[in-house]
Amino acid sequence: MSVETPKKTAGKNSNRIVAAVCLAFFTGMIGMAYAAVPLYKMFCQATGYGGTTQRVEKQYAGRVLDREITVRFDANIAGVPWEFQPVQRSMTMKIGETVQAHYQATNKFDRPVTGRATFNVQPELAGPYFNKVECFCFTDTSLKPGETLDMPVLFYVDPDIVNVPELKDVKTITLSYTMFPVEKNKPVASSEPAKGNSKTVSDTEANLGG
Repeated sequence: MSVETPKKTAGKNSNRIVAAVCLAFFTGMIGMAYAAVPLYKMFCQATGYGGTTQRVEKQYAGRVLDREITVRFDANIAGVPWEFQPVQRSMTMKIGETVQAHYQATNKFDRPVTGRATFNVQPELAGPYFNKVECFCFTDTSLKPGETLDMPVLFYVDPDIVNVPELKDVKTITLSYTMFPVEKNKPVASSEPAKGNSKTVSDTEANLGG
């Protein structure tokens, strides 16, 4: 019968502590990885980092300036088999005025496809001053074969933009969306374009999010 010495017991306890610390660190890293995407999204929306627009609850600015600014609308696709484009390429409004623009997406394939849009603003410094009240961004949107969806964006440009030296003379802001596929059950190249099943569906933030 072997008897453990105090030295051996201390060594085993030390190994258990090291193992517990390593396990806790590993678990924490996994948790941070899962949290990184939503945290980064929240950070960008709160600060306007990288040209990310701000999301606001109030629908109107506190004031409207007697100065106009033009917003251009851009649309791109990255692997999703849709036609995706702005209904209007640009609009001019007063700084501080709340306006609504529309994008449109059509699924051109013979199976349902889900997409998700990301966005940014140029120039990047204008991101914190481009306030979206309603938007379809960061929301999974599914379209049936041939289905067309109207995607509204309600926004205003914060009047405080004129107080920023680098932006006080800016006359044009570009809002750009890129649509990505959420899931790919099979390569989109193997699908055929949908025929004759097009319809228009109007939606708002209540069920699109943004």
